[in-house]
Amino acid sequence: MNKEWNVKADRDSEKSGETVGEKEPDRKKGNRFAAGVLTGAAVVLVIAVCVWGGGKLLQRSYASGNVSEEDVNQKLDRINAIIDNYYLYEDEIDEDALIEGIYSGYTSALGDPYTEYYDEEETRALLESTSGEFSGIGATLTLSSDGSGVTVVNVYKDSPAEKAGLQDGDVLYQVDGRDVSGQDLETVVSWVKGEKGTDVTLSVLRDGETIETVATRDTIEVQTVESKMMENNIGYISVSEFDEVTYDQFSEALSSLENQGMEGLVIDLRNNPGGNLDTVTDMLRLLLPEGTIVSIRDKNSNTEEITCDGENEFTKPLAVLVNQYSASASEIFSGAVQDYGIGQIVGVTTYGKGVVQQLIDLEDGTYLKVTIAEYYTPSGRSINGTGVEPDVQAEYEYNSEDPQADNQLEAAVETVKAEMNISEIP
Repeated sequence: MNKEWNVKADRDSEKSGETVGEKEPDRKKGNRFAAGVLTGAAVVLVIAVCVWGGGKLLQRSYASGNVSEEDVNQKLDRINAIIDNYYLYEDEIDEDALIEGIYSGYTSALGDPYTEYYDEEETRALLESTSGEFSGIGATLTLSSDGSGVTVVNVYKDSPAEKAGLQDGDVLYQVDGRDVSGQDLETVVSWVKGEKGTDVTLSVLRDGETIETVATRDTIEVQTVESKMMENNIGYISVSEFDEVTYDQFSEALSSLENQGMEGLVIDLRNNPGGNLDTVTDMLRLLLPEGTIVSIRDKNSNTEEITCDGENEFTKPLAVLVNQYSASASEIFSGAVQDYGIGQIVGVTTYGKGVVQQLIDLEDGTYLKVTIAEYYTPSGRSINGTGVEPDVQAEYEYNSEDPQADNQLEAAVETVKAEMNISEIP
C-alpha cells in the first residue's frame, strides 16, 4: 500500500444508514478559565503549523499587514475578556468547544473546502467511514416518511439484524426500552450501534404486530458494490464509494460475472463521491493496459506516477456511467478508462475534484485532512474544476409513468450493445 498518499482521494458527502451520533457536549459552568489557557491553545496550534510550514506561518501577509504571535495572543485575550464581561449565556459555555473552534476555524479560513480539522468524535466517524467497516447490526435505518419513527430499509445478508429476524419495512419504535419517537436519526443509530459482542434489544412494528428481538452486534462490512447479469450477457457493477473493502467486493463481482459468461460490462459510478486512492488504483489494475493510472503532483512540483502492469487488461465492451455527483476517485477511474480508450464514458460531466487529501494524525485523537496535491489522468489532463466530459451524453430524465425507469443506464447498455454488434430486431 502506498502510505504517502493513502486515505482519501476524496469523499465529499456524508454516508447514510448507520452513522455515529453526536456526543452530548460536556457543559462546564462557573467562571471561565484564565485567558492564558485559551491563548496557550492558540499558541500550540501556531507552533504546530509552523513546523509543517517551515516556520513561516507568522510571516504570512494578511489584509491588515503582517500578524505576529503577540498580535494573535493579545487579540484572543481581548476577546476572552469581552466574553467574560458581557456574554449573556456564560453559564452555557463549552470550553472544550471553544478550543476546538480555534483549530477548525483556522483550517476553514484557508478557503479550501477539502482541508478540514476533525475533533475526536469526527475522527472516529471518519476512520470508520473510510474503512467500510463498523460495529453494529447490519441494517440501514431511515426516518419514516410520516415522521412517526424509524424504518428499516435494508437488512444486510447474514448480518446480526437478519439473524435476529429483522425485515425491510419494519418500523423501529424502541431500542433497549428507549422510545425512538421524537429522536433524530443520528441518536437512534448511536443507540443501535455498539461494541462487538454486545446485545441490543429492538422493538419493531410489522403488519400491525409488535415484535421484540435481540441482536448481537458484530463487525459489519458495508456493501459498496452491487452486481448482476443483464440481458445479452451484459454485466452490471455499481460502486457507491471507494472504501478499503471495495476492492475485494469489486474483484469478486467481476470474477462472478466472468464466470457467468459476461460479454460486456457497465460500471455505474453515479453519485459516487470518491474515497480511498489505493482502492481505486488497485481496481483499475483489474482493467487497464500497462501504463500510468494516475499521476500526482505536490506543491513542490514533485510528481509520483501510479502505474499498472497490464496483466489483467479488460478487452470486452465497457461503459462507465457517471453523473454530476461522481467525484474524485470516481473521476480518476473514469478519466483513466477514457484516456486508454478501453471503454465509453456515459452520462453527464462529473463533479470536477482533481485534488488529493491526506489524513494527518495529530496524535491526540484528532486528525487534519489537508489538500496535498493535484492529480492528472494518464494523458496528463487535470480535471479539477472541469470534470470528465462523457463520450456519450445522457441527461437523467424522470419518468412519472415508470419511476423505476433509468434512461442513463439504458444509454450505457445501448453503448455496450453497439460495441457487441447487437441490434434490436424490429
